[in-house]
Amino acid sequence: MLLVWNQTKTAAQELGEMWGTAEEEEQYYTITNIPIPPGVPMRPGSFEILPDKRLAVGTRRGDVYFISGAFDTPPNPTYHLYASGQDEIFGLSWRDGSLTITQFGEVTKLTDSDGDGTADRFDTLSNNWGYAEGHEFAFGSKHDPDGNIWVALGLSGSYHSRNIFRGWAVKVTPEGKMIPVCSGLRSPGGVGANKEGVMFCIESQGPWNGSCSLKHLKEGAFLGHPASYNWYQFAEGIDTPKIEPQTNSRIAIEKKRVKELVPPVILFPYIKMGRSISGFRLNQTKGKFGPFENQLFFGDYTLSIIMRATTEKINGVWQGACYPFREGLSTGIMNVEFSPEGQLIAGGFTTNRQWPVRGEASFAIQRLDWTGKIPFEIKEINILKDGFMIHFTKELNPVIASDATNYSMTTYTHNYSAGYGSPEVDHTIPKINKATVSDDSLSVRLKVNGIEEGHIHDFDLEKIKSLSDRPLLHSKAYYTVNEIPKE
Repeated sequence: MLLVWNQTKTAAQELGEMWGTAEEEEQYYTITNIPIPPGVPMRPGSFEILPDKRLAVGTRRGDVYFISGAFDTPPNPTYHLYASGQDEIFGLSWRDGSLTITQFGEVTKLTDSDGDGTADRFDTLSNNWGYAEGHEFAFGSKHDPDGNIWVALGLSGSYHSRNIFRGWAVKVTPEGKMIPVCSGLRSPGGVGANKEGVMFCIESQGPWNGSCSLKHLKEGAFLGHPASYNWYQFAEGIDTPKIEPQTNSRIAIEKKRVKELVPPVILFPYIKMGRSISGFRLNQTKGKFGPFENQLFFGDYTLSIIMRATTEKINGVWQGACYPFREGLSTGIMNVEFSPEGQLIAGGFTTNRQWPVRGEASFAIQRLDWTGKIPFEIKEINILKDGFMIHFTKELNPVIASDATNYSMTTYTHNYSAGYGSPEVDHTIPKINKATVSDDSLSVRLKVNGIEEGHIHDFDLEKIKSLSDRPLLHSKAYYTVNEIPKE
């Protein structure tokens, strides 16, 4: 089936911004609608780039469309229905002439064996997990270097794991073997790798999760929600933790009690940085998407925004920072994908499940294009044994940047609790003693007393200016400290 639709271009919609920066963001990253033909209930949940550079879209209703012309300027899309009859496709990955999908109940390989442009083979690779109700979502990765698909399985609602391996991450080999990886998930929203190839998933705020977070899918790990403990008996080679976490505690405390507990890599402050964070992708566009190479880009379903993040490994533990990026998208963002031209595709939908969404469109596919102008931004934050190194995208005003009083920082964490979510708790104010600007004026080293393990470090750099006296486009950033470097 071929559907051709006329091109349109829209500016970022003003949809009740949280950051209030959409108008200025448009100077650097434009938002363009990819038109969807009338009568096509697209509801995108996953994306993939095909070898011929078409965009593949998996939908909530179980269809797969191949779209040509989506990356043209302006977009001139032609839609081709490749497959249908599947269920909530939240993972797409092309390999060796077939498209592997992660859907509600299984990982399936779709193949067009007769070359007519439509899938005619549907091979189940694995369905070795239980499912029975609508909240038991399954989110899948791209193929890893060994050809595995990593799948994050949501619980049976927020509090229970009623079916086998709900609340676990598993990987499915090319031969179809399912290997349990780690437990403790609640309601994941996306799976992917960082620049080192390490697999992570997004977790949603709720019981045992004070905010949304990025979690490391470490083999044998427990990631925080104990409802999934009952399936250890079926996880060959993984020992059951001897104890469960205590409620009304802190992650930093409980990780010392429960040795399998791996803390969140990045905590996203609730509402400040997302409310229902979804799919994410690594930017390896070789500069085509601006100055943020090798960073992770995330969608958010509720707030219709895009965020970015950086990760680093300290004392063997992953941690990192998150940063505002782009608001004003027109629907609930379920997933993102980078195009061969270096554009960021974002898409999603709204539902009748009473989940709030800032964007008003029932469904949409949109494209973010870099205009070629470099915004003045916090590029990346790295932790040091006695403070932080902050990198910027443009040269700093050295007089302003070398004054330690121009930097503001607070820290806080969340209750680690069986209750739903958490306020920010245990606030502290570290003392910034010294700011040293690098010779190239692109970085500043902050010497800080009072770095807190287990806390979000909330940076406010509103006073910092560029060499041309411009303020930061986004003056906030949030670094999660799990470990302080020993050297």
